[in-house]
Amino acid sequence: MAVSQLLDRLLEYAGSISDHRIRQLVLDMLNSPALTFTDARPLVTLHESPAAPRKHHFFTGGLLLHTLGVVELAVRIRDYVETVYGLKADRDLVIAAAILHDLFKYYQYEKDEVEGGYKPRSDWFVSHDYSLVAELARRGAPDRLIRAVAEAHGLQPFTTLEGLIVHIADSADARFVDVLQQVLVNNLKTLDKEGCNPIKVIDEKARRVGANRVFEGLFEGRGRLIESFKPYCGGGS
Repeated sequence: MAVSQLLDRLLEYAGSISDHRIRQLVLDMLNSPALTFTDARPLVTLHESPAAPRKHHFFTGGLLLHTLGVVELAVRIRDYVETVYGLKADRDLVIAAAILHDLFKYYQYEKDEVEGGYKPRSDWFVSHDYSLVAELARRGAPDRLIRAVAEAHGLQPFTTLEGLIVHIADSADARFVDVLQQVLVNNLKTLDKEGCNPIKVIDEKARRVGANRVFEGLFEGRGRLIESFKPYCGGGS
């Protein structure tokens, strides 16, 4: 799945939001994900951005892949809490908050030409979650959406079920992929002897075949896994 396809899938989810005001806001922000309250400009694109440079989804396209993972999980958690606990969450708010929760993370990063992949930029000091709340307020988002998004990172007491659901989905997807990456990097450490930085090799695979295919074959044998990554040594050559 190419990065553009990840975005297309998110746009499909946004298009399924029944509330016209929230649907249009989310679609506008996905199609034009720029901060309007500051003159700051991103150093990488939304399509390129990782979710976190040295943590989960550190590779090209990781931010959009993580976002889709959070949406998919959040929708299912919403069904689970209603089926098991009888708690009803607003589907529109769950999807909107899941799509938007990390949207402006890409403003925080730049390419790491030395170690490979990406790194935090040194001239940006506004966290993505504060940026998102400010941008939503500037764009006239309804208070219930701002509250759900603000709570999604667990930085304040939960007052909305939707914020809690997205928070759980976010934490689960990040933790799951963080473990997968540890296993993958450990398996690829022998490539260092061949002059191949595992971080660069993983990022190159994500760049060339799609972020969602980075972990293919991870548990199918170490030798086979290493061989599958060798074509990505040397960057784009």
